[in-house]
Amino acid sequence: MSTKNESRFLIDQLSKIKNVLIIQDIDGVCIPLVKDPLTRAIKKEYVIAVSKLKKEFMVLTCGEHEGVRGVNRIIEREFISIDKVRSEGLYLPGLAACGVEYQDRYGNGTCLGISKEEIKFLAEVPIKMEEMMRDELNTLFPNLTNEEIKKQAKRSICDTRFSPTINLNELFIIAGNNIDLKRDLQRIMEKTMFGILNYAIDRNLGNSFYLHKSPNLGKDKGQEIIKFAQENDIGTTDIQLIINGALKEAGLLVLINKYIKEATGESPLGDDFNVRIAPKSINELVSLCKAKINEQDMPTIVGVGDTITSNKDSATNKFLRGGSDRGFLTLVQSLGKAFDKSNKVIFVDSSDGEVYRPSVKNDNLNGITDAEDELKFDLILSEGHKEYIQWIKELASARS
Repeated sequence: MSTKNESRFLIDQLSKIKNVLIIQDIDGVCIPLVKDPLTRAIKKEYVIAVSKLKKEFMVLTCGEHEGVRGVNRIIEREFISIDKVRSEGLYLPGLAACGVEYQDRYGNGTCLGISKEEIKFLAEVPIKMEEMMRDELNTLFPNLTNEEIKKQAKRSICDTRFSPTINLNELFIIAGNNIDLKRDLQRIMEKTMFGILNYAIDRNLGNSFYLHKSPNLGKDKGQEIIKFAQENDIGTTDIQLIINGALKEAGLLVLINKYIKEATGESPLGDDFNVRIAPKSINELVSLCKAKINEQDMPTIVGVGDTITSNKDSATNKFLRGGSDRGFLTLVQSLGKAFDKSNKVIFVDSSDGEVYRPSVKNDNLNGITDAEDELKFDLILSEGHKEYIQWIKELASARS
């Protein structure tokens, strides 16, 4: 795993580059993973450090900025003053909900590429999700009372504005060490969310949404593959209903476009560019950048994430590679090659939170990456969010 000398060397490298853009995930990177999202906390020292980076820092997350469960609320609680956070620009700027919820560091937000009909539907579906989960849990847990079933179904639903989610962390506690029961929970979660997609079809919104499974094993025929629980790997913990086109790799281009607009006054991809109209594949995204962006305007990009998976399929002897950060980190790497920039990819080991994940602490990358993986890490922070916070504090100090 990476050493402190390697970490310091990367900071020294980045401190000498004129145009740098750090783009990071949030949960698992600067906030430890927890079973209950409402208990998340963020370090004040981290928020202050990244605010010093100003236009050189943005987030790219499948979580959300606003709402009861949003990261903005976590920051406001930490500083005990909404006025202070807003006036000093202490919100985390960038894209949330995988690319449709944008805000600047003062909390001024906008929705990108989403219709009123879709917003209305997303506000309604958490109730439907809870009803469907309650029916499934009644069958799976016949010994639980109706009140307990209602409570567990309610706990499993995250009623976020742009990405309503089923989260199994609390239900996994009931399952204990029973791997088969955890897999059954994952199956009913997936069944429920497929039911929501059918509900969208009934509302003439069949082309509006897709399911994001975290973590996952990549895609098969355009759909993300659920990662079933096994010993020492809890697998998929949640499934989000996401706006079609809202992919992190597409969101990366939105952020690059906004960075260049602030630096030059021009949006190379257009002022209205959003994830809904972006190409879908890595190659197409790179080609679009090459066609529209001048090499001198493209910054050196540092991509930071924690959700990367690689598991060998025993039936085919091939690796299934996925994870919600894989796409955008691969694009960061590809853009570096295409524009002759020293782009960097940083992996943060998030296994020290409340949600078990494969770890690098055993001196291997099993379950995360493999020798044949095209995605290569420039820095591995084995001590998780604590080490990353220290790293970015040092980087902010070096660039200020």
